Amino acid sequence: MGEPSLIFPQLAPLYQTLAPISEALLRVVVGLWMVPHGLRMTFGLFPTTGLPQRNVHMLAVDLDKWGYRPGWFWAPLISATELIAGPMLALGLLTRAACVPLALFLIVTNIERYRVGRYFWNRLGMEYTLMWLVATLYFLIHGGGRYSLDHLIGREF
Repeated sequence: MGEPSLIFPQLAPLYQTLAPISEALLRVVVGLWMVPHGLRMTFGLFPTTGLPQRNVHMLAVDLDKWGYRPGWFWAPLISATELIAGPMLALGLLTRAACVPLALFLIVTNIERYRVGRYFWNRLGMEYTLMWLVATLYFLIHGGGRYSLDHLIGREF
């Protein structure tokens, strides 16, 4: 089975040019998407958004309350996942390794979102976080792509 034939074959060069650029754009957005959450929960930035978690200690207390014990262990890991692994994915640096904690975090997030609101995002469900999980899994499987630091240094997992 080869490539499907295009209705407008003249567009093939455009598609070939844009494919790695769109892949890099998606990787950057998926990686940087985590950063504001990490900044809010770790350093108290964006105080009028989300739950009232303004530092790692407050996150740890909430995690204990929600049954994710011990919170003191999980809270710094969540912060590191969002503030370190997110930018690593955005840069395409050790892409697959960065995707592992992100995917694990998003799997747990999806379970929690399903428990709270089932599917729909406007009911705090998993619709939104599921999309981010699937995008993260794409890069876990495919790596950073042509426009990544992994590609630049010539090494990938």
